[in-house]
Amino acid sequence: MQPRTLETRVERLERKVETLETLPDRVAGLELQISQFRAEVHDEFSATRSELRQEMRTLNDETRADMRALNDETRAQMRTLNDETRTEMRTLNDETRTEMRTLNDATRADMRTLNEATLTQMRVLHEDVLTRLKLMDEHARPKRPRRG
Repeated sequence: MQPRTLETRVERLERKVETLETLPDRVAGLELQISQFRAEVHDEFSATRSELRQEMRTLNDETRADMRALNDETRAQMRTLNDETRTEMRTLNDETRTEMRTLNDATRADMRTLNEATLTQMRVLHEDVLTRLKLMDEHARPKRPRRG
């Protein structure tokens, strides 16, 4: 290899220095681009956050409206079921009362019949006891001779 001449070395060094002299402008340009990029990213994130907040508010409002509608519908169904239950209970109550009256009337009639049968049997037994007492009394009295 041939030794480099001073002139060649200086030229080469000057080219490198010229290249390095443009470096601050290039770095400044890059710095500006990075700064602009940061500003754009910041603005986009801010816009995205704003859009997300608005969308969340909208979804929240829609959810609340849906919940209110479902709550109203549930209450209406509960009222309907409550009314139906009350009607059924009144019907069952009326049926039960009617059945109880029928059973009460039948029981009273059975009791009257049984009471009359008991009274009849007691009269018969009473008459039988009286007849037997009379017979016993007649047998227990000495017989008097007949006059005649």
